[in-house]
Amino acid sequence: MSTTRPCSPGDRGPEPSGASGASAGRQVRSLSFDGASGVVPLARDFARQALYAWGWLPAAGADRRAAAEDVLLVVSELVTNACLHAEGPDGLQLSCDNKVIRVEVSDRGTGQPAPRTPHRAGRPGGHGMFIVQRLCLDWGVVRTPEVAGKTVWAELGAPA
Repeated sequence: MSTTRPCSPGDRGPEPSGASGASAGRQVRSLSFDGASGVVPLARDFARQALYAWGWLPAAGADRRAAAEDVLLVVSELVTNACLHAEGPDGLQLSCDNKVIRVEVSDRGTGQPAPRTPHRAGRPGGHGMFIVQRLCLDWGVVRTPEVAGKTVWAELGAPA
């Protein structure tokens, strides 16, 4: 499922499931891509460091390892989409509570991300948002009135 909604200044979009504001044990990390090159590997490294800090890594078992790899893949896909379709990403924000990790990638693009329909698994390209849709609990787009661009967000469940 995906949702698009406008937000007022200072509104960060829908709260991660299970979190109530900045409290309730929610941890947040932000990365600016201002002037950076190699943004996809930079974003993955940043996300990997956050996963270590939040105890998702090192993974004790296959399920925990798969959950961490899913987060890294979603980060890669959202940042890559911003590079390909929105003149590059402006920033990455990761937030985590005990149940959900939320990935947000902001850019200045006007486009609307959507999984390609029909999805053609055997063809190159066009898989990014299909992957995000399949791996995530939810995802969507937040636009702020009178501000260029958007934030594409996705939420993944924490490992059991």
